[in-house]
Amino acid sequence: AEVAAKARDTGILIFAIGVGQVDFNTLKSIGSEPHEDHVFLVANFSQIETLTSVFQKKLCTAHMCSTLEHNCAHFCINIPGSYICRCKQGYILNSDQTTCRTVDYCASENHGCEHECVNADGSYLCQCHEGFALNPDKKTCTKIDYCASSNHGCQHECVNTDDSYSCHCLKGFTLNPDKKTCRRINYCALNKPGCEHECVNTEESYYCRCHRGYTLDPNGKTCSRVDHCAQQDHGCEQLCLNTEDSFVCQCSEGFLINEDLKTCSRVDYCLLSDHGCEYSCVNMDRSFACQCPEGHVLRSDGKTCAKLDSCALGDHGCEHSCVSSEDSFVCQCFEGYILREDGKTCRRKDVCQAIDHGCEHICVNSDDSYTCECLEGFQLAEDGKRCRRKDVCKSTHHGCEHICVNNGNSYICKCSEGFVLAEDGRRCKKCTEGPIDLVFVIDGSKSLGEENFEVVKQFVTGIIDSLTISPKAARVGLLQYSTQVRTEFTLRNFNSAKDMKKAVAHMKYMGKGSMTGLALKHMFERSFTQGEGARPLSTRVPRAAIVFTDGRAQDDVSEWASKAKANGITMYAVGVGKAIEEELQEIASEPTNKHLFYAEDFSTMDEISEKLKKGICEALEDSDGRQDSPAGELPKRVQQPTVQHRYLFEEDNLLRSTQKLSHSTKPSGSPLEEKHDQCKCENLIMFQNLANEEVRKLTQRLEEMTQRMEALENRLRYR
Repeated sequence: AEVAAKARDTGILIFAIGVGQVDFNTLKSIGSEPHEDHVFLVANFSQIETLTSVFQKKLCTAHMCSTLEHNCAHFCINIPGSYICRCKQGYILNSDQTTCRTVDYCASENHGCEHECVNADGSYLCQCHEGFALNPDKKTCTKIDYCASSNHGCQHECVNTDDSYSCHCLKGFTLNPDKKTCRRINYCALNKPGCEHECVNTEESYYCRCHRGYTLDPNGKTCSRVDHCAQQDHGCEQLCLNTEDSFVCQCSEGFLINEDLKTCSRVDYCLLSDHGCEYSCVNMDRSFACQCPEGHVLRSDGKTCAKLDSCALGDHGCEHSCVSSEDSFVCQCFEGYILREDGKTCRRKDVCQAIDHGCEHICVNSDDSYTCECLEGFQLAEDGKRCRRKDVCKSTHHGCEHICVNNGNSYICKCSEGFVLAEDGRRCKKCTEGPIDLVFVIDGSKSLGEENFEVVKQFVTGIIDSLTISPKAARVGLLQYSTQVRTEFTLRNFNSAKDMKKAVAHMKYMGKGSMTGLALKHMFERSFTQGEGARPLSTRVPRAAIVFTDGRAQDDVSEWASKAKANGITMYAVGVGKAIEEELQEIASEPTNKHLFYAEDFSTMDEISEKLKKGICEALEDSDGRQDSPAGELPKRVQQPTVQHRYLFEEDNLLRSTQKLSHSTKPSGSPLEEKHDQCKCENLIMFQNLANEEVRKLTQRLEEMTQRMEALENRLRYR
């Protein structure tokens, strides 16, 4: 039947003929419609001939589907003298007998779908609502348990929704922005409760709490000090003072607390102190006062007494002040004035003429004193007496290349940052143009912390900015150490400061132990090898290392620090916080005051950076054109041989030399006597020996100068 239906759908006209006891319904499922024209059943094969005329009439007719405009939507089937329209499987013919519509299997059959029935080609299928899954029977549905079927990651509870799931938190918690984890609700922060002292979170809310010695007011927010004095019978005679947990008694001014700590007694100041009153002492509220007998007055010292003076008794006529004497009085003038000839009136005195004022230019009287002033074009010096030109830098042709700074009556030249003053004291030159191989050894231990590690990275970047980075000038490498040592970049990796600073910025914090000794070993054995970019020792290029640490090392630092210094590597030690001074001293080169830097915290890292840049700058300047230095130091200046070596040939020095010889053989005489003995054999031998020694020293100096010239030539290749 299925194959026959597909054939009919393609437009094939099928005649079904059955013989004998064939099922007629089976024949109808095979033949085309209408069945009365296309399905036949005969009793035996001999009756088939009776159907010949029927087939001739039906088959031997005009092909109407080809000759007429049939308008069939799917198939046109010829029938004798006409045609009929047929539809594809899954469709049925509409009432117009031409067009077709889909068969609604869901409506025409008992589909059994629990949720939804959906028509399909020639049949139907069941579907479930959103949030449900179809069971194996293809008809019933089960709700999807998203919490059980997926890795939901909820910290507290997972709750299924229609098409997914959501995370919920326990009581007293709220969901974080990641929608999975939970945090305790800070009711104090959310509600702004207005607690005067403290706000305390509970599981579902909050409450206000007061400090010790206070009690919560009825409004539940403000606090009032506990008034212990009001709550109990304190028994204080005068004053009661509340404390945090109780009270104390105090006395009013002029009284002292008694031994019972409650009652008070008046202070007898006259008895307690050595008042020194000449006559009588009288207690006052806060102290005492001396009193004199009648006819006497208290002197200015407040203790002794004097008879009433003449100034107080009569019209003394003094313009300024009257001073009583034993039997009379004298007039005196205020400071800055002198008494006239009449003995009573006063006039201002000329201080400038009366004293040695010391003013360099002009002295000006000022009440009872004076001031110094300067002529035009000058200003008063700090001593208030001498005068100096207002701006020496502006008034002279100073010749400073960068900055002129007034210095008293003269001036000094200074250079901008990154430059140093040349030998002439006026020109400026860059201090970091010379070659150097520099390796940073940076502490990345856990005690440092990521925030401070970023400060250290800025510190390294600042040092790099102060150098001229190139293959011929400064080469820089960087190690980070923790439990292990990691080379962030070698001396040969970068030829520009920009790329180098980018590498520093991307450096990841290790954050474990602190193996400083292991880092120094790595630096000594690897970082300054030619394979990692260090220039050969024969080039005399300075080598330096900056070791940064914030605490005690977990291993020994002295061995590898000593080896590094012994092999000509200048060691700078930078310690912050808990750094151990002994370890820093073991690491740093001598003198330690120029190679060791320490700060209590990271707030002063900029100051350390500036000092370190200045130190490297000075060392680079000193290394330019000088021979090798002692181990652990950048090269120092070597004095040039001068004419001072001729002193051995001068008479006075020969005299000193021969004195040493003669002192051991006879009593010393005068220089004049020894001068006459210079031609003696032993003195000539001494002179010859000294001359030979001087020639040897000069030869050694010449060799040193030759080596220095070779070093200069090698450096020029890296400029």
